[in-house]
Amino acid sequence: MKAVRIVSGRAVPLNRSDVDTDQIIPSDWLKRVERTGFGKGLFSEWRDDRSFVLNDERFFDANILVAGPNFGTGSSREHAVWAIMDYGFDVVISSRFADIFRNNCTKNGLVPVTVPVAIAEQLLAAVEADPSLEITVDMERLLLEVPALGISQPFPFDAATQERFLEGLDDIGITMRHVDAITAYEKTRPAWLPTVNAPAAS
Repeated sequence: MKAVRIVSGRAVPLNRSDVDTDQIIPSDWLKRVERTGFGKGLFSEWRDDRSFVLNDERFFDANILVAGPNFGTGSSREHAVWAIMDYGFDVVISSRFADIFRNNCTKNGLVPVTVPVAIAEQLLAAVEADPSLEITVDMERLLLEVPALGISQPFPFDAATQERFLEGLDDIGITMRHVDAITAYEKTRPAWLPTVNAPAAS
């Protein structure tokens, strides 16, 4: 997981509410065994409609997704987060996220920024009107800034999750911070307990 401190860029306005994970990445894509390549499946059923926002060249290469309320509902598929990130998004902004989706975001490095409804609606309208609008998400100050709109909006993150992003730590990375203590503990384990042997050298 890469460290995230400041993300700046343009946004895609997804002005739809209650977007579920099956709409984010349809179930046909869940047969893949890799974590890469899911970007092609992001909103794939909606992308068949030529008027869908991801097909609008004005929003190509945007790295922030501004979504409607209650984003990421439905099944707890981690693939939804992988698809959003693989497509090129670093941040999703919404007035409300499904809890499991938000948790999957924080464990994979996608920044879920929760803002008041009025701010989310203002952003959607502004980005639709001006695709070049610059948005900045500062994970150190936990601040969403849109200078052109006069927006400087704090957003909530607990300290542990904020540290994950600032230090680029997934669950394995957090565990490896304690490798010395784990190694010391393993040396004290009774010999009759099961162990995990390192793979033999080839």
